[in-house]
Amino acid sequence: MTPLLALLLQVGPAPTLEPISPLPPEMEQQRADRARRDAYVEVGPPTSRLAQCLARTRRDPGGAVEEAEAWLASASGAERGDAGQCLGVAQAQLGQGAASAETFLAARDATPADDRRARALRGALAGGALLAEGDPAAALALLDTAREDARAAAEGEIAGQIAIDRAIALVALDRADEAADALAAARAALPDNAQAWLLSATLSRRAGDLAEAQVRIERAAVLAPLDPAVGLEAGVIAAMAGRDEAARRSWRSVIEAAPGSQAAIAAQRYLDRLDDA
Repeated sequence: MTPLLALLLQVGPAPTLEPISPLPPEMEQQRADRARRDAYVEVGPPTSRLAQCLARTRRDPGGAVEEAEAWLASASGAERGDAGQCLGVAQAQLGQGAASAETFLAARDATPADDRRARALRGALAGGALLAEGDPAAALALLDTAREDARAAAEGEIAGQIAIDRAIALVALDRADEAADALAAARAALPDNAQAWLLSATLSRRAGDLAEAQVRIERAAVLAPLDPAVGLEAGVIAAMAGRDEAARRSWRSVIEAAPGSQAAIAAQRYLDRLDDA
């Protein structure tokens, strides 16, 4: 899903490296879809119909679509929200972002007004799907509403995930100061969330605060030492600070950890540019 479906490692200045390109995939669509889905979808006991349907979306999303559509056709009342949530997750797993956004929104609207937790979760999923579809303005509107539902339900973890998605949307809308506030809220709610620290490091680096970016990427590296996105960003921060050997170590670690991946391709491109410089 984007998000819902998407989304999350050192000495002297080297102005010739500026512009090492920012991490295109990392801020705008942070490994995004699957991580975002996994952050939101778990609700109810594992024996519930919703939990069983959601489990199927991971191993057999096509079959889960059929199951959820049949469930939705026979459901009434609040159960339509559960069936719609499962259907939306399955659609998102299949890359049907626009359809999943509509499904999640319908699921939210079918959820009783007093179930603020479920409404927050489903609204956030809808916003995340729109974010993955490249519509940050519409996504932000839904995420803002979901944030209020999460606050009313005292759901700090969901609120923290929403804050991460809001930050991504705000960056896409060139509202960096508001994105920084959103990420501060995410770090407060989810202090052990590596993505929140990675995005914070990226935003600090883009603002030119390399010292703060370094502190934040180090925290991300502690939390997710094998995450290629963390290694990429750490290398960019190091290169921009003129710590060429540290940058090389970070990017080489990405290539070794995830050979053949998009992250490894990006790391090799950065290494080549560093060597050329």
